[in-house]
Amino acid sequence: MTKVRRGFVDVAEGQVHYREAGTPAAGRAPLVLLHASPGSAKALEPLLRALGAHRHVIAPDTLGNGDSSAPAEGQTEVAYFADAHRRALEALGIERFDLYGTHTGANIACELAIGHPGRVRSLIVDGIGLYGDEEQAEMLARYVPRVAIDQNGSQFHLLWTFVRDAYLFWPWYRKDAAHRRPTGLPDADALHDKVVEVLKAARTFHIPYQAALAYDKRARLPLVRVPTLVTCAADDMLFEYLAGVQALMPAAQCASHRGMTSPETVALFERFLDGVR
Repeated sequence: MTKVRRGFVDVAEGQVHYREAGTPAAGRAPLVLLHASPGSAKALEPLLRALGAHRHVIAPDTLGNGDSSAPAEGQTEVAYFADAHRRALEALGIERFDLYGTHTGANIACELAIGHPGRVRSLIVDGIGLYGDEEQAEMLARYVPRVAIDQNGSQFHLLWTFVRDAYLFWPWYRKDAAHRRPTGLPDADALHDKVVEVLKAARTFHIPYQAALAYDKRARLPLVRVPTLVTCAADDMLFEYLAGVQALMPAAQCASHRGMTSPETVALFERFLDGVR
């Protein structure tokens, strides 16, 4: 099994924590993975191990998530988080790379590709929401809970419930049969691990999350000019938006997949990455 290593790199805000796997391979650019919200790059460890068998893969925790430092005060735009990743990668000596992003990470990845097309060799967009105006306003108002740290430990119950119910309902706060997701809960260890990652950043995880929900994808996604694969798992709550996202990026390849732990999904990503010239 490919070993996952961990480290920190200095940036102006403090430090960015990252996971990596594999080693540099001749003819293959490093691959950068950007995680979903809430949580951290720990959720990408299966993909790190699988893709790290053939290339160098690195997955940073976005500022305000996991073990990375908090964002700079007042910075709430996707472009800021994209630039923070660029600075962290530059500090690690990574100049040109392939890029994968899922959910919040997909928003950040698109903006990074728009701002730095000379750095991003190719892009995989894995699950990205494309909300209407009313839906976006509701999500901004209700989706991301604000956490109060108190001596009763209410933050533990709030975040456990939030993370758990996001597996059961879409959106998580509409807890009725009409909004029930078909996937069910992950195993207890996986649920525990994700909640712990969110708890680490209880004070700040909402900042990049809200930035992604507010991101103007209809205006920004058509500006992506690098070779792109638009994809989404068939059981992902964001699958319904896949066709709309593809319409905004007509030059992109498009395919559904079976989840990031599936060998078929790994093969899909590797075929795309190896096909980019």
